[in-house]
Amino acid sequence: MLDSALICPGLGGVGQQSVRWWSPREDFRGVLTRSACPFLADAPWCGHCQALAPEFTRAAGILKNESAGLRLAKVDATEETDLSTEFGVTGYPVLKLFRDGNRTHPIDFTGRDAEGIVRWMRRKAGPSAELLQDEARAQEFIASQDVVVVGFFKDLQSKAAQGFYDVASDAVDVTFGVSNKTELFQKYSVTPDTVCLFKKVREGGLGLNKEELSRFIVLHSLELVMEFTSQNSPKIFGAKIHNHLLLFINKTLETHLEILGSFQAAAPPFRGQVLFVLIDVNGEGAQVLQYFGLKSHEAPTMRFINVETNKKYRMATDEFATQAVGSFAQAVLDGKVQPHLMSEEVPEDWDKHPVKVLVGKNFEQVAYDETKNVFVKFYAPWCTHCKEMAPVWEELGEKYKDHENIIIAKLDATVNEITNLTIRGYPTLHYFPAGPDRKVQLGLSEWDGTGPLGCGGEKGDEKDQRLEKARKRVGKRGHSNRLSDTDCFRDGRLGAFVLPVS
Repeated sequence: MLDSALICPGLGGVGQQSVRWWSPREDFRGVLTRSACPFLADAPWCGHCQALAPEFTRAAGILKNESAGLRLAKVDATEETDLSTEFGVTGYPVLKLFRDGNRTHPIDFTGRDAEGIVRWMRRKAGPSAELLQDEARAQEFIASQDVVVVGFFKDLQSKAAQGFYDVASDAVDVTFGVSNKTELFQKYSVTPDTVCLFKKVREGGLGLNKEELSRFIVLHSLELVMEFTSQNSPKIFGAKIHNHLLLFINKTLETHLEILGSFQAAAPPFRGQVLFVLIDVNGEGAQVLQYFGLKSHEAPTMRFINVETNKKYRMATDEFATQAVGSFAQAVLDGKVQPHLMSEEVPEDWDKHPVKVLVGKNFEQVAYDETKNVFVKFYAPWCTHCKEMAPVWEELGEKYKDHENIIIAKLDATVNEITNLTIRGYPTLHYFPAGPDRKVQLGLSEWDGTGPLGCGGEKGDEKDQRLEKARKRVGKRGHSNRLSDTDCFRDGRLGAFVLPVS
């Protein structure tokens, strides 16, 4: 029997008996090897952890009476810092699966609902594919789901079969079967070592390249148009399709629902290239609006996004006919559409305070001013770390407000976007030193929380040498490497730096 423990660093205050806390008084290895061990590691103050906590507890309750040795556990990662370091926990919540007491190769899990956790745990405990012994069971199995995958192997211990089991273990949203019965080979007209995907109407046999097989299965298990919901979100972002075309509608309005048909009709040619996603602005999709700078009353509308580069695109005027939708998607893929950058209007008093307010429309004018040294904080209004940093950033602005060649600024990155500058975490800091055609970010070291901000301790020649090294390292105007909150800002501390003072 496989004993497994799913451990989550990041869930606090759960307290139910179905989930067990690990404490320093217990041996971690010993707890892992006990089939009854539950684990969950957490940061009690984390909002995401608090949201996951009831789902994690519910999953534990479902699994606790099963005999498969599947247990959940929790650890307060803010207290058990040695464990956090050992397993590379830098954010919360993180879920890790430990199998048979092995602590060196835990498996990460990204699901966030009880059913997904339970389904994933059961699949990992195995078997990942049902053994089909006869024709009657095979027919029943194939008819049981909209999509099933069956591997036909002469030897179930072969390398090809083991690769199939590995794929099945990871693709938990798809039902897998396997057989080595000659009568089933004949029934479905396949040769040994063939994998077939059955989607109501059986689709052709597949080769056994593991990566291609896994991708094929994921792609064909997805609906042509996926509605964005908490249940579908892991499928959408787990499909590894970087291009998404989003249709924003209000599903309570009949006129909006009529658009859906033409949107669906445009999708088939783009399977595997573009994921078509439906956003209900009157449902769970409402949370997506802010990310695109939209309001619910602007629906129906479409947006195209590459989730890897974070570049967004929009039609000049929204057209929802099938041909127009397809032409727009193809034009973006062909590089014929320029990215759409969000921007607020420039506030009238943007430069009247120590910390200047930047938006998309005035960013280049200010940040790329060759006569100024500009330090910009990119933030999100809802971000806890950003709120903690706010008074420190104001202090920095006060310190340098009388220096004409130094600007301390902030930009709300949730509603303002900059060409060739992708912000992936909050807060993110970028420093643009003065100089002709040399707008680059300089690296920042971490402030220990005790010294003054912007402490100037370098001699002139030392400062010039450091600036020149940084400029040579990065090298061209407008180029800037991301510096995230994990690099610059921990526990309320700001990255220390040296600003040139004239």
